[in-house]
Amino acid sequence: MTLLVTGAAGFVGFHVTQALLARGEQVIGIDNLNGYYNPQLKQARLALLEAQPQFSFYRCDLGQPDNLQELQKKALNIEGIFHFAAQAGVRYSLKDPYVFADSNVRGHVAMLEFARELPNLKHFVYASSSSVYGRNRKLPFSETDPVDHPGSFYAVTKRAAELASSAYSHLYNIPQTGLRFFTVYGPWGRPDMAYYSFARAITEGRDVTLYEGASLARDFTYIDDVVAAVLAVYEQVPPATEPRVLNIGNHRPEPVKYLVELLEQALGRKAAIRYLPRPESDVEKTWADITSIQQLTGWAPQTTLEEGIPEFTRWFQACGHNFS
Repeated sequence: MTLLVTGAAGFVGFHVTQALLARGEQVIGIDNLNGYYNPQLKQARLALLEAQPQFSFYRCDLGQPDNLQELQKKALNIEGIFHFAAQAGVRYSLKDPYVFADSNVRGHVAMLEFARELPNLKHFVYASSSSVYGRNRKLPFSETDPVDHPGSFYAVTKRAAELASSAYSHLYNIPQTGLRFFTVYGPWGRPDMAYYSFARAITEGRDVTLYEGASLARDFTYIDDVVAAVLAVYEQVPPATEPRVLNIGNHRPEPVKYLVELLEQALGRKAAIRYLPRPESDVEKTWADITSIQQLTGWAPQTTLEEGIPEFTRWFQACGHNFS
């Protein structure tokens, strides 16, 4: 079996690829290694993957679909796709929406076009986001909730990808599952994420910026739990014409202020906090209803924030601060 992972040098893609290699799979990785955050972090992740003999890598920008032609000779052997390549960053989508349209919409369609030509493809699993719930007020967020009021252009592109996948399943019988990730964190994470930037600021004695409001909370989901969920979902192939989306979260919203307190404890330093008004692109609270994935796979998150943050800070202090 050969599996394809896009965004293999990214946070989730790297960890999923590691797990697949650990169980003996042949994995082809794709990444464009862009400079949205420190490319040295992506290179460090990639170096660990390339040390494994079952891994091969193609540097490729999916926003330019012709780049996938290089993979056509290996396409016959690909049985599974894990599509995690995307431009991340809710607030960054306000600054440069065009790159999100290229990566998250055009790139997603490029992968769907590639997938529909694969004769042995069993399952196309792709990353969506909790951001698609946008300005919804009902909590917890459920997959049956309407998602037609996005709060950012990033959310627009992830919802567009879901709709494109639905159409391709209908037209070309591609079994697909979209995964709405809720605030994934942990070792080898993204430096632009709050927990990582907070750790850097605390360590360097700079201000930690928090948004005003006592109800500001996130459903933080530890990376090992996310990987377990992804692999469990992959094994549960939906009917080809019945695409699905699933929440992957901890089902436990935590105040962002509590996240800072846990970082203070783990790093042994107090944070200097500065409060600012919450921007319109950021929602007040996220909370995943995970009933659907639990019923489908039996998966449940195992890692509390109290356990996950010390794991992250150990990695951060060992080497993660070098990639800030």
